[in-house]
Amino acid sequence: MANKTQDVGGIKFPFPYTPYSIQKDFMTELYKVLEAGKIGIFESPTGTGKSLSLICGALSWLRDFEQKKHQEEARLLETGTVHLSDGKAQPPSLSSSCQVTPDTVRPAGEPDWVTQFVQKKEERDLVDRLKEERRQEEEEMESLLRLSREMLAAGAETEQLESGEEELVLAEYESDEEKRAASGVDEDEDDFEEEHVTKIYYCSRTHSQLAQFVHEVQKSPFGKDTRLVSLGSRQNLCVNEDVKNLGSVQLVNDRCMEMQRSKHEKKSEAEEEKPKRRRQEGQAACPFYNYEQMQLLRDEVLVEVKDIEQLVAMGKEARACPYYGSRFAIPAAQLVVLPYQMLLHAATRQAAGVRLQGQVVIIDEAHNLIDAITSIHSTELSGSQLCQAHSQLLQYMERYRKRLKAKNLMYIKQILYLLEKFVAVLGGNIKQNPNTQSLSQTGTELKTINDFLFQSQIDNINLFKVQRYCEKSMVSRKLFGFTERYGVVLPPSREHPKLTGFQHFLQSLQPGVTEAPADEGEARAPRPASPLMHVEGFLAALTTANQDGRVILSRQGSLSQSSLKFLLLNPAVHFTQVVKECRAVVIAGGTMQPVSDFREQLLACAGVGAERVVEFSCGHVIPPDNILPLIICSGPSNQQLEFTYQKRELPQMMDETGRILCNLCNVVPGGVVCFFPSYEYLRQVYARWEQSGLLVRLAVKKKIFQEPKRANQVEQVLMEYSKCIKCCGQAAGTMTGALLLSVVGGKMSEGINFSDNLGRCVVMVGMPYPNIKSPELQEKMAYLDQTLPRTPGQAPPGKALVENLCMKAVNQSVGRAIRHQKDFASIVLLDQRYARPPTLAKLPAWIRDRVEVKATFGPAFAALRKFHREKSGPS
Repeated sequence: MANKTQDVGGIKFPFPYTPYSIQKDFMTELYKVLEAGKIGIFESPTGTGKSLSLICGALSWLRDFEQKKHQEEARLLETGTVHLSDGKAQPPSLSSSCQVTPDTVRPAGEPDWVTQFVQKKEERDLVDRLKEERRQEEEEMESLLRLSREMLAAGAETEQLESGEEELVLAEYESDEEKRAASGVDEDEDDFEEEHVTKIYYCSRTHSQLAQFVHEVQKSPFGKDTRLVSLGSRQNLCVNEDVKNLGSVQLVNDRCMEMQRSKHEKKSEAEEEKPKRRRQEGQAACPFYNYEQMQLLRDEVLVEVKDIEQLVAMGKEARACPYYGSRFAIPAAQLVVLPYQMLLHAATRQAAGVRLQGQVVIIDEAHNLIDAITSIHSTELSGSQLCQAHSQLLQYMERYRKRLKAKNLMYIKQILYLLEKFVAVLGGNIKQNPNTQSLSQTGTELKTINDFLFQSQIDNINLFKVQRYCEKSMVSRKLFGFTERYGVVLPPSREHPKLTGFQHFLQSLQPGVTEAPADEGEARAPRPASPLMHVEGFLAALTTANQDGRVILSRQGSLSQSSLKFLLLNPAVHFTQVVKECRAVVIAGGTMQPVSDFREQLLACAGVGAERVVEFSCGHVIPPDNILPLIICSGPSNQQLEFTYQKRELPQMMDETGRILCNLCNVVPGGVVCFFPSYEYLRQVYARWEQSGLLVRLAVKKKIFQEPKRANQVEQVLMEYSKCIKCCGQAAGTMTGALLLSVVGGKMSEGINFSDNLGRCVVMVGMPYPNIKSPELQEKMAYLDQTLPRTPGQAPPGKALVENLCMKAVNQSVGRAIRHQKDFASIVLLDQRYARPPTLAKLPAWIRDRVEVKATFGPAFAALRKFHREKSGPS
């Protein structure tokens, strides 16, 4: 593949082939955004070579930036005029674009008395907080002394433990404050020294998308000269089979960190020559955590562009950890490729050694960025998880009561108290089986964090300290080892006879027996994580948000089905740090419309001024006559098409939809993909068609497939759908292809390509509005109405959110059909509401500019028949 360097406006863009004009425009605009240090929202439809445009545009800028920097440094060294204090200053020619937006502490022109009042108030608040902390510390000390006295009174004899059981007992816990007081230094763990290399951080949603991007870099003109490192989670990069087999993300993380800690402790033991606890001997350090080998792996990573799979293979061969080896490579890298979670979650970012100050961030596949930030920072706890965590922890405490130090006992008792109160606030009793506990009060309740803490009667507990204890002591990891060993069912203790009635319930809650909770995006392993890990996630959410969070108390029939859910209302709070620290941020995707969400909910709320935001949207590479978008307002029997909640379940609406599809299937060759607003509505329509005989009529021309609800069946359905279309294309029979009935927001509406014959027509039945009765959505709408300014002549922000969520889903679904320059398809929107100007404006430009509104079905059908005849030739 010959490289063709393009000169656009004096900027040289190396490219593997002659780019489309829209790719040149994309690269030029991207270059300008990076040079000026702005925030860019880039839309480039699938099939237009977005990845290559991003790679060649961004890396061309980086090449020129580095060159200018070196020239400037050489000039300064030659003249020798630079003062010592300015030694590390940016070259004058670059400083304006490199500056990070300063934090405006106080608005300009604010009267002195206001500033003084605010400062005084801050001082008073600080004093009050310190007093409160001192009071809590005194109470804590008192309870510790009481616990110590109780333990002494109970007798000094310690129970003999079985072999290997020593490592399950919690080590003596020191809080960070105590450690700092003792050592006089701040703990600064894993702080890699940052080299002065300007970087581009590229992130996308899935590992397969990241691998695809890395392959594009390998094929590009920059493939040989770019220092690229791929980052991933321990679960993706671990090469220690014993750790990898633990399955759950949290268990892998905990075990890995425990092994590092064991290694460091052995090192310090050798240095200090002091006898350590006997249980430390049982802990093996990871054989792959070899510093020299990891340095070699780091060098190899930087020499040649590699994806995650190649990195893992290299790690196995070199017997070096790819997770830490890739982290060591970050400082010297120019392009860092990482998943969403690692960039958008501050703690994960810090743990991975990602430093954003003055760097460039590109977020690809960003159409669902707001949802991604919200879900990363939201968490759910079921009633059965709460009871399970409580019973396991209680038994753990009983088993090792005489071995645990007072501080550990105090924190364990606090966690047990929290769990008890969380169950009580749902209306349950911690001492009874959650599966058989029916709740007197059902329904959903929404609380601010403070209200939730008061209602739960836990406002007197310092959650920050409890959360820090969980994190540092690794209590959930110890608890997991304990339950693995004993299966959570111990012989009844003399001190605690009331546990005996719990035996049957505990058996049912054993890890591996219960179905793994599906509230985490990861595919669950056969061995679920300790339920206490989910509790830790909930505590972390409660302690990181303030007025931007809500707690949803969902009370279902039984306690086990009920849950506490933390909901983040303002994703901008977690995005603010990214836009403040970075030199420039690019948010890119195939379908970014409607853009107002990004501007208002994310950027404006993160303090980004409108002048710093640049929007770029390019057209499609297909010729204008390769697409036929139609809005059809009425069906063959003149039934008005308006699929509102009230009307869409009427038999005549369902029958009219069936008749329209029968007509379409008669003239459209190959595959027809039809999207419904929900699985439930698809089920109702399908049942109606079966009853009315429409299904038999449809099956004459197209074999009918339905989107499965289970993710693991999607591949099978798609293969059969594809095979059927291929066979029909070769055999000239009455059947001309297949009809796939799908759901908006389901498995088929994102990430799957219906190119060429797989999707010659995409049909959208109705407008897929989200459930307006959902308490989460209602709270989010109310929050936006309160916080965002209302634009005159436009819908209030809450209503606009609902409209935008609907249109985002539509745009994602209809974009499935056109995947390359020679592709063609018709897009049929069945609902007269699509013809409203504000709704039309939210369609992607390449569809909006060509859309035709048909008031009656006759002309629409004629246009479709003509389009497909011309494109496919005589059928």
